[in-house]
Amino acid sequence: MNRDSGAGFFTGLLVGALIGVVVGFMYAPKSGSETRQIVKEKVASLRHEASGVAGKVKDAVQSRIAREEE
Repeated sequence: MNRDSGAGFFTGLLVGALIGVVVGFMYAPKSGSETRQIVKEKVASLRHEASGVAGKVKDAVQSRIAREEE
């Protein structure tokens, strides 16, 4: 397995988890306002996590490019 397929796997895993969370909230026995608040909080959390992952990926790519230029 190469690195690209691993990244694709984790991207698919993240997207699948997000879809599962959204579907779960839609069928949750809570009021609409409670559900919207929970979704809002989860989206904010996922954005924060995605930002951290994006930063790590950016650093890794820059490091790899620097090594290849040497």
